[in-house]
Amino acid sequence: MDKKYLNIVLFEPEIPQNTGNIARLCACLNAKLFLVGRLGFNITDKHLKRSGLDYWDKVEIEKVIDFEEFEKNFPFSTNPYFLFTTKSTKKYTEVEYPMGSFLIYGPETRGLPNFIREKYKENCVTIPMRESLRSLNLSNSVAIGAYEAVRQLGGIY
Repeated sequence: MDKKYLNIVLFEPEIPQNTGNIARLCACLNAKLFLVGRLGFNITDKHLKRSGLDYWDKVEIEKVIDFEEFEKNFPFSTNPYFLFTTKSTKKYTEVEYPMGSFLIYGPETRGLPNFIREKYKENCVTIPMRESLRSLNLSNSVAIGAYEAVRQLGGIY
């Protein structure tokens, strides 16, 4: 497939239904989906397949062994990373998403690990929510971030 204008990166996703929903979103946006590190489910999981419906042949998915391999294949120096985390004060709407952006999300129960957040702390963004609550659902967070990037880029390509 051609180079994508938007890339969604899931680091060690745990819940197959979320990943299926996100794969479906990527198909609709013509965005590439990267699954990085250990998955909390089998890639043949029926819940994964069901939540992605009949969109699987319309999405480009790349499995990457770990984050170090991801960085090697898609270095930050030539690929814009944006890390979505509850541990940032910079709102996701306060940054510019250039063509080819990589929107990076952590696992549902832990979020992105410190070693990744610290390395790219200037590129960490958050989705505002009530302070007393832990986090939004992963697939909702990806949709929010992806559609802000799509809005800034002028639409779906």
